[in-house]
Amino acid sequence: MLATPEAVDLSLFTRSAGPGERSIDLAIEGVDCAACLDDIEGTMKSAAGVVSARLNLTTHRLALVFRDAEADASVLIRTLARAGYKAYPFEQSRVERDEQRRTQWLLKCLAVAGFASMNIMLLSVSVWSGNVADITPETRDFFHWLSALIALPAAAYAGQPFFISAIAGVRAGKLNMDFPISLGILLALTMSVFETLFHGEHAYFDSAVMLLLFLLAGRYLDQSMRRRTRAAAGNLAALKGDVAHRFGPEGQVVAVPVGALLAGDRILVRPGDRVPADGLVLSGTSEVDTSIITGETMRRALRPGMPVHAGAMNFDGALTVEVTAAGQGTLLDEVARLIEKAGAAKSRYMRLADRAARIYAPMVHVAAAATLVFWLLAGAGAHQAIVIAISVLIITCPCALALAVPAVQVVASGHLFRAGIYLNAADALERLAEIDTIVFDKTGTLTHPHPDVVNAGMIPDDLRRAAARLAASSRHPLAMAVARLQADAAPYDDAEEVSGAGVRAMVDGVEMRLGSARFCDLPKERGSIAPDVSVIYLRHGDRRARFEIRQSLRSDARDTMDRLRRHGYDLRILSGDRPEAVAPLADILGIVSARGGLDPSQKIAEIEALRANGRKVLMVGDGLNDAPALAAAHASLSPVTAIDLAQAQADAIFLGERLAPVAQSLDVARQARALMRQNLGIAIIYNLVAVPLAVAGHVTPLIAAAAMSGSSIIVTLNALRMRAPAVAKPNDSHDERVLRLTTSELRT
Repeated sequence: MLATPEAVDLSLFTRSAGPGERSIDLAIEGVDCAACLDDIEGTMKSAAGVVSARLNLTTHRLALVFRDAEADASVLIRTLARAGYKAYPFEQSRVERDEQRRTQWLLKCLAVAGFASMNIMLLSVSVWSGNVADITPETRDFFHWLSALIALPAAAYAGQPFFISAIAGVRAGKLNMDFPISLGILLALTMSVFETLFHGEHAYFDSAVMLLLFLLAGRYLDQSMRRRTRAAAGNLAALKGDVAHRFGPEGQVVAVPVGALLAGDRILVRPGDRVPADGLVLSGTSEVDTSIITGETMRRALRPGMPVHAGAMNFDGALTVEVTAAGQGTLLDEVARLIEKAGAAKSRYMRLADRAARIYAPMVHVAAAATLVFWLLAGAGAHQAIVIAISVLIITCPCALALAVPAVQVVASGHLFRAGIYLNAADALERLAEIDTIVFDKTGTLTHPHPDVVNAGMIPDDLRRAAARLAASSRHPLAMAVARLQADAAPYDDAEEVSGAGVRAMVDGVEMRLGSARFCDLPKERGSIAPDVSVIYLRHGDRRARFEIRQSLRSDARDTMDRLRRHGYDLRILSGDRPEAVAPLADILGIVSARGGLDPSQKIAEIEALRANGRKVLMVGDGLNDAPALAAAHASLSPVTAIDLAQAQADAIFLGERLAPVAQSLDVARQARALMRQNLGIAIIYNLVAVPLAVAGHVTPLIAAAAMSGSSIIVTLNALRMRAPAVAKPNDSHDERVLRLTTSELRT
């Protein structure tokens, strides 16, 4: 751990950001709510020499740019420390370790609070029932002391996340949301001990520990979501691989770390390897799969003089590539920067509870302090004035406010979970509820992740089975589509794959070939094949067959589009695939605005243009080229088949082969937002009624604790009113027509 900024050489973590300027990325500890974002950025922007400061609330990564002559990284870290935030140079591995430790710590605190609250509640029920029956004072005191024996050490341990945050805020001269929570818990425990010492009828150990349990559950879930997002986002570098094969000065090939590559180096990319850096092909021909980068469904043929990007998968031949961009200059790194920039912008979204807390927390302190002063001036004794002030603090403890949003989130998350939708972000529901425009990627989102044979029913059964067996010996995506026609087909023993051409084998004494028209000695057909259809041929003696392959629509794609249009959403397609492959699909789905051939920055530009026009955009995508757009959109969804990086940037992930979860998540989000606002209204009304009674001295601490718990129960019951998402019944005949569209239908 870094105890001080001087413990490491910070110059190793800074880089040039322009003439006379340096930049550094810092990991920030103690960031628990959106209010911290403005505080940290404001503190940094007011520091001498700081040009810009941007905090990503999801990754806790602070990007600083400062003038080298006026500021120093170590001074800026100490400035953050004085504001109550520990900072250290951002290193992905260290951040992940720290986040794992914090998640485990929160889970332990939650377990302690849960164990303590269950046992204390059993004792409290005995006291409550005994107070209206025949419990003796000695027995009641014994139960109270047992409750204290459990509650005090449990609260001391389980309350640390709130106590530490509150103390840090006080030291920095701020009163955050954790301060009234901590103060209410400590005063409830103190009053309970006081009442127990003097044989009082009532103690409030149960209320204090139950409050901790509820709040810790919400904080643990939020932390878990953030940690999963950060961990998955760290997988981007793996797409470049760890090792590159570089040509030495004498022509020998040497394995070197990818990080050691420099522009101008010559590297060898063997079949089956991912390209480790952006470059220009010097020699060799091959086909590469760039779908993970560009979204292009077809393999791209490479020959000398053509560019290739890091992350592309080489299939057929060996390539000699001259590196043009390595390290932080590749397309993959540009994608990473776009994601970070877009994610930082989206993280500025303030949740309803955070916004309400900014106003609520100061009011709680002022009300309690004013009550104490009022009763002292009115001639009341110190004990009576303190009891009334504590009652005000207990009754205004922001339990209902703190549960207003999490209670709805728990219920909504449960409904979505049962519908096969998993939330990745704590504020996803609020942002999904504001959506008015939905942008879809094409490949793997509107269509199934893998291409399918669309004319299988027109091919004789024996040829179809033979083709599936022959195709099982190849890893070419078109051959794999044919192989899926019969999943249990065993490949022919003597099958031989000819690189870039096809597969052949002797079957019943006659050679069978599967591949291109040229490989099968067949004339190449022109004009009879739709632009989004790929063709692979089979020839066995005089018998032949043509397999038409394309990305098939998800079974309920059209029904889902119709459903979304009925709800008033503006639907669009932004794809990295060829425009000629995008247009027919857009026509089928009735989507007027559809663009193809877009790279990640162009997708972001389209989304930013929509945002500039006041649109709230939902992005639905699955590929690496979609990840920056997913981060830039107001809200985002990804199918479970998406790559890890796309899932990391998405606010929610949906399972299955259908698109209905997109509409279901929006329906649930709208319900959730309405219930969140109702719960916040309930919390406000509760305080408007309860606080005057408490200030007037008409409420005892027991009644205050009961009212506080009652308000929490009310907002929880209100959250339970949420309806499960409606499951749309597909139109089977319509789905079958969409899945079996013929080439002539596509052309028309």
